[in-house]
Amino acid sequence: MRKNRSIGTLTATMAWLALVGAAADAPLTAADKRAIVEETGRAIEANYVFPDKAKTIAATLRDNLGKGDYDAVTGKAALARELSEDLVAASNDLHFAVGVDPGWVADYQASKDPVRAAAIRERERRDEARANFGFDAVQRLDGNIGYVRFSHFADPELAYDTAAAVMRFIEGSDAVIFDLRYNNGGHLEMAQLLASQLFPGDRDQELFDYYYSKDGRRVDRGQWVLPALPAKRLTGKPVYVLLGSTSFSAAEWFAYTLQKLGRATIVGERSAGGAHPVDRWPVGTDLFVQIPFGQIRDPVDRGDFEGHGVVPDHQVASVDALDVAHRLALSELAKADPGKQADADWFAPVLAMRARPRATTLKAVTGRYEGRRIDLVDGKLLYTWRERFRLALEPLGGDLFAIEGVQDFRFRMARKNGKVIALERINRDGTTQSYARID
Repeated sequence: MRKNRSIGTLTATMAWLALVGAAADAPLTAADKRAIVEETGRAIEANYVFPDKAKTIAATLRDNLGKGDYDAVTGKAALARELSEDLVAASNDLHFAVGVDPGWVADYQASKDPVRAAAIRERERRDEARANFGFDAVQRLDGNIGYVRFSHFADPELAYDTAAAVMRFIEGSDAVIFDLRYNNGGHLEMAQLLASQLFPGDRDQELFDYYYSKDGRRVDRGQWVLPALPAKRLTGKPVYVLLGSTSFSAAEWFAYTLQKLGRATIVGERSAGGAHPVDRWPVGTDLFVQIPFGQIRDPVDRGDFEGHGVVPDHQVASVDALDVAHRLALSELAKADPGKQADADWFAPVLAMRARPRATTLKAVTGRYEGRRIDLVDGKLLYTWRERFRLALEPLGGDLFAIEGVQDFRFRMARKNGKVIALERINRDGTTQSYARID
């Protein structure tokens, strides 16, 4: 794929995860809205991976405009949210999105100038470095199990040294767990680099097969196990991949391919189901539309998981997936080498204690709220939105709760006369949103 293209991140593609900013908006006229819808539709018709569906999807936006669905919308951010929702509903493709990002549009235009493009690339490198190129945790678990958790697949051209350090750290492990429960996707080339450590380098093994459009022509490409790596290979060692309902795109492909090739055991919850590579196109001077422009296929039967997600081999609540995978790894190592049975027996009580259900005294907060619900399952509070995405809530004291894998916001239960009446989202920047209880 071209360097500015990746296969998407959930936080950048789903309108319900705060896709657009809250910048002040000048009111839009009817002509402004018509121009935005028309330009968005033209971009979809020219670039969507399924041309036969593209015209229908673009027509849906125009029909909605004609029916007055956007009449009450006043600003660009609000219109972007509405268009994003309608695109996903019309296509059932979670990669579609419209957003407000004048800085990106300016960078897009500037990228045509080599000097300015180099400055943009350097800024991207600095931003990625501050995020450690997505690698959040690398450690050695009990029993010599390597563990890697990362939030996105960074461009390996920028992240190679960090990825190489991670690969060297785990090369002496007896088994490895890749934690992708909160990974929203990114560059497939990083998935190729990391997956290559799991296979021999002396024979051909395809990992991903895909096609995309470039300058009006179809390009077919495959990605294979790399013949040379910065670390020792983990050939033959057990591999586990953790998934959650918000695992998306490249994270799903990493898991799906390894599962298809029989190289990894998947633990956790069914993933989001976003299989297509994406790119952005500018809409006017302030907005962009993100469009799936290609299709990736697995190396075994050329299928994918678009719309239905990757199904784990062991389906458990994502909040418990690490402990389950850890137990599975210790058990598998003990079966292969009876000398390791002592490790499995020694650590089993500790892992079993972590897996015990939480107390059931939190029933008061369960129920349905606007666009979401909270359930108590096996002693855990589970927060579900859009009827398909689910994460656990962790009590922080009082009526405050953390959300599994999320650092940018928390929830607080709003009460009246002791009864919970709303779910309040508290963002890290101090802003809040409230969802009224409806049951």
